[in-house]
Amino acid sequence: MAGGARICLGQIGAAHGVHGEVRLRSYTSDPRAIANYGPLQTEDGRVFAIESLKPAGDHFVARFSGVYNREAARALANAKLYVPRERLPAPEAPDEFYYADLIGLAVLDPTGKRLGTIVAIHNFGAGDLIEVDRAAGGSTEMLPFNAMTVPEVDVAAGRIVVAAAEASFTPSPLAGGDKKAKPNRMRGRDGTQAATQPRAAVGSRRRRPTLSRKRRG
Repeated sequence: MAGGARICLGQIGAAHGVHGEVRLRSYTSDPRAIANYGPLQTEDGRVFAIESLKPAGDHFVARFSGVYNREAARALANAKLYVPRERLPAPEAPDEFYYADLIGLAVLDPTGKRLGTIVAIHNFGAGDLIEVDRAAGGSTEMLPFNAMTVPEVDVAAGRIVVAAAEASFTPSPLAGGDKKAKPNRMRGRDGTQAATQPRAAVGSRRRRPTLSRKRRG
């Protein structure tokens, strides 16, 4: 994992009322757990602590430190909230991975030949995809993130291994597809719908997840 990696735990929405409260969408598996990881940081470096958190349907009404009027609350609209990766616990299952831990991993074929580097994770509704920047140059490739295509993931060693059938980077049917499609829930590594979600920093059903999940194949 690259130093300084951050995990997005939530996103602020519109101002709520006139006393500085805002709508807040949490991306943690237990939505209330967003308040358990200490101060949250915006993309531009501002730091806020959650002072209160009230359920409101599919989101929360939250109050942040230093935000005590509607004007200040409106200035935070759409801000994403992050914590340092090291502040989060390790995934509980062997086949669960934070997105931040996968980005930058080398992609190898079964012989050890380097094929490229993971540059992004996507889910357009039919399962998780890794986007690979080819070592040989040219356009990036999309590969399904499942046990058949990716039989080995070694975050500590900084690599994944893709199956021989995928080593030629045959384009995925979803590569170049409709990137405006709404992401679906995370699916297991075996291709089935994930029954449960990990405890920290998983995605909402409406937003791109921050934790890539795979099940034992």
